[in-house]
Amino acid sequence: MGSRNNTNGPDFILLGLTESEEIPQFLFILFLLIYLITVLGNAGMILIIRLDIQLHTPMYFFLSHLSFLDLSYSTVIIPNTLANLLTSNKYISFMGCFTQMFFFIFLVVTEFFFLSSMAYDRYVAICNPLHYHVFMSRRLCYALISVSYIIGFTQSLAIVLCISNLHFCKSNVVYHFFCDTTPILALSCTDTHGTEILAMSLAGLNIVGSLIIISASYVSILSNILKINSTSGKRKAFSTCASHLVGVTIFYSTMIFTYLKPKNSYSLGRDQVASVFYTMVIPMLNPLIYSLRNKEVKNALIRVMQKREGSRQF
Repeated sequence: MGSRNNTNGPDFILLGLTESEEIPQFLFILFLLIYLITVLGNAGMILIIRLDIQLHTPMYFFLSHLSFLDLSYSTVIIPNTLANLLTSNKYISFMGCFTQMFFFIFLVVTEFFFLSSMAYDRYVAICNPLHYHVFMSRRLCYALISVSYIIGFTQSLAIVLCISNLHFCKSNVVYHFFCDTTPILALSCTDTHGTEILAMSLAGLNIVGSLIIISASYVSILSNILKINSTSGKRKAFSTCASHLVGVTIFYSTMIFTYLKPKNSYSLGRDQVASVFYTMVIPMLNPLIYSLRNKEVKNALIRVMQKREGSRQF
């Protein structure tokens, strides 16, 4: 079979999650429900933060961008997965496959640094509350967001260019439900050692580097919380960062499990379950994690609804 690193015609077949004839219908309904909740939750979070002036703070500025990322990278994956579950034609073109890979890597890498920026924001809010608005200036917030996007874009471009220049002549069947790096590398008939080292190094740098920032921030936060005398003060301080800590734990645990391991340890079933979790479940859960125990978001929703009702009556 000749090499297929050209852009003409359908080059890859996304095998999906199962070859059963009955399970795809169930998965379609499940994934569609997850996607609808993801869109409503993240779009709703962005809208509430934009409409309520009391949420125009650095913390919610980062949260609105996190919601945008979650909405974007679930949209990169889920609609195509839903289409494949309904049809027997599971082809994806060479260009379509690597476009999907580019946007997925770009958005996920950006999220690593968004989460570390949010941890730094919580560190300043709890450890230096009197100087919070000085340290977390509008300029710094935009700089942190811009740098995160730039890092994500450059790393994604480097990885996708390396993988797309390989020759694929073993098979055109991708044992996954989207174009991820590991199952695509497995199809190459040329040496992928250099590309694997690049992908693993960047993944390790992103995960470890951002985790160091997050860990250092939370060590300082914990040490400051323990110095607070009143129980209510400790509870209030911890509640401001508990939702972020939960989100970080879920996101990083699945990413470490999936990407910080050699290609030969790839397991089809186990890795697909992990992939479903971080591409579909986490983007759905994040708006719930950041809003259910957050009185500010709940109060903002009430204010937005009351303002809407008031404008209708007027």
